[in-house]
Amino acid sequence: MDDHKIHTRRSFFRTAGLGLETMALGSLLARDGRAADLNPLAAKKPHFAGKAKNVIFLFMEGAPSQMDLFDPKPALAKWQGKPLPESLISQTKLAFIKKDATVLPSARVFKPYGQCGMELSDYIPNIASCADDICMVRSMYTDAFNHHPGQLLLMTGFMNAGRPSFGSWVTYGLGSESQNLPGFVVLSSGAGTSGGASNFGSGFLPSVYQGTMFRNSGEPILYLSNPNGVNQDLQRTTLDAIRDLNQDRLAATGDQEIASRINSYELAFRMQMSAPELLDFSKESKETIEMYGINNEKSKAFGTNCLLARRMVERDVRFVMLMHASWDQHTYLNRDLKKNCDITDQPTGALIKDLKQRGLLDSTLVVWGGEFGRTPMVEQRNTSDPENMGRDHHPLAYSMFMAGGGIKGGQVVGKTDELGFNIVEDKVHVHDLQATLLHCLGFDHERLTYHYMGRDFRLTDVAGKVVPKLLA
Repeated sequence: MDDHKIHTRRSFFRTAGLGLETMALGSLLARDGRAADLNPLAAKKPHFAGKAKNVIFLFMEGAPSQMDLFDPKPALAKWQGKPLPESLISQTKLAFIKKDATVLPSARVFKPYGQCGMELSDYIPNIASCADDICMVRSMYTDAFNHHPGQLLLMTGFMNAGRPSFGSWVTYGLGSESQNLPGFVVLSSGAGTSGGASNFGSGFLPSVYQGTMFRNSGEPILYLSNPNGVNQDLQRTTLDAIRDLNQDRLAATGDQEIASRINSYELAFRMQMSAPELLDFSKESKETIEMYGINNEKSKAFGTNCLLARRMVERDVRFVMLMHASWDQHTYLNRDLKKNCDITDQPTGALIKDLKQRGLLDSTLVVWGGEFGRTPMVEQRNTSDPENMGRDHHPLAYSMFMAGGGIKGGQVVGKTDELGFNIVEDKVHVHDLQATLLHCLGFDHERLTYHYMGRDFRLTDVAGKVVPKLLA
């Protein structure tokens, strides 16, 4: 057989192989409900009709003190200066304090708000003014008592790194209806999180589902604009050539990371026009700017992020994560807790009210909370300074709240004992919260899976149940 025939035969099988691979890839994509144009962010249908279509997750890294903000415990005054009973704390893991640490009553003043009469702290009057729209869960608990594992468990369902984050699961399951912005956007303020990028990474999901970090001033994303000498026509010609090469490689391998790469290049091109407009508040009313606290130096950064979150939801961004750090008040509890509340309270209240008045709250799930709570016992690292008092980490009982998107507002779910140490009614584990939030978006959390390393993974690991009391 001559060389020409050998070459022709090899070419035939190579070409046929590419065709079969492309057909197989199309079949797999169709089975998974993905778009025929290989856009991994194409909008997809959930398992059933969910009430929420977007999520704004206000992640308060560091663990806000629930008994100073959300869960009043007047009985702590009776225990001031005394240690808790050994029978209560004997099996408890504490991060820094010893088990004989004495009780610290809250200095905060609580009063009822709204028609529902929800009791909330004097440090959060703007959040409190939304009492009839929020669902306060006072019976959250977690398995982690240190920050990084706790954040990972809340955001990824596991205490070790490398798993997809909540926002990644949502964009994987629903895709994105936004054509000019990422499906999953991250905005940050404060000191930064212990978990860092692992809180919004895509893990073993294709990288197109990871969170995209935005800045709230200047260029939204570094290096988004073209360098000097590169105009839009030249950029488009270059991207077309790269896209064609990537599509050939995608057809040959079926590697979804290549589809992610194609999508990322095209999205970046479109974002060059849309992202600057997103940051342009000139068409927002003076009243809106003031409502979000953007003119106040204390709340400016977080207020800007909250307004950006509303504008992103209006532009069909699927999942917006706001991270504010740090609420880790081991010392100077009253001073530093007030500082964080001055930063976040007004913008949070404004966000909920603004979404509601624009008709967006019913379809937008708003979540506020941290990775665990704080102890009723005092932590005092400098005994010569009476103001240097704080609280240690507490995973056994803490509070989070939600609003909108299928959540029943104007209610408190769960109850802790008189010391705020243990849950006595309606325990809600982190996995239960995740299952419930996915339910609001139209997902059976046991069926939203991704096959990796020989098994089907999910956000809720092998646990979690929907909490009907939370649902509208």
